[in-house]
Amino acid sequence: MGRPRAARGSSGAENKSSRTRARILVAAAQLLDRHGYAGTRLTEIAELASVQAPALYYYFPSRDALVEQVVLSGQATIIDHVVGVLSELPDDLPPIERVREAVAAHLRIVLETSDFSSAALRNASQLPEPIRAKLVEGQRTYSDIWRGLVVACAEAGQLAPDLDVGLARMFVLGALNWAPQWFDPDRGPVDDVIDTTQRFILHALTRGVPDDLRDAVAAQAPAGLEAR
Repeated sequence: MGRPRAARGSSGAENKSSRTRARILVAAAQLLDRHGYAGTRLTEIAELASVQAPALYYYFPSRDALVEQVVLSGQATIIDHVVGVLSELPDDLPPIERVREAVAAHLRIVLETSDFSSAALRNASQLPEPIRAKLVEGQRTYSDIWRGLVVACAEAGQLAPDLDVGLARMFVLGALNWAPQWFDPDRGPVDDVIDTTQRFILHALTRGVPDDLRDAVAAQAPAGLEAR
């Protein structure tokens, strides 16, 4: 007996439905990034996604369900990108250079690559409590990644000796997460923001480290690493 056959046209309908859902999510991410949670209207999302406003409820039961999907996706995108960049770095790269690359990876994804990621950060404080609660697990995961990066610097003697490791991590994450709030592409390219942020953060973390150790770390950094 042959295998059961799907109803004719069902695959095409599913593909069309998936594409429409994706368009809605992209439109919502762009508008949330531009106007914020309070300023984003379902009618505007529908118009940008080229669907009728009532059709949104076929894909998402409520406005907040749509917003939740956008910000969760954006948060996951940041984590996956930074983890992916770190996993590709040489094993013997000095810890402080791993921080440099993580800074670049974070800023690249939130300022240039992903409207979802930018929207997740820009709207974090505006979201209703039920949505914020669902972001907590991802926030802890990402915080742990940065804790590991900063602790590795301290253990390698590449962190300023009088620096509080926990406070340093929170300072770095706060600076990175705030960038979408003030970044204006008309004032300069993302590369300039990345370079300036790397300099500020690495200088703050390593201030007080002996010059000979800092020079040795710089000499170990392989040439050709690019801001990702």
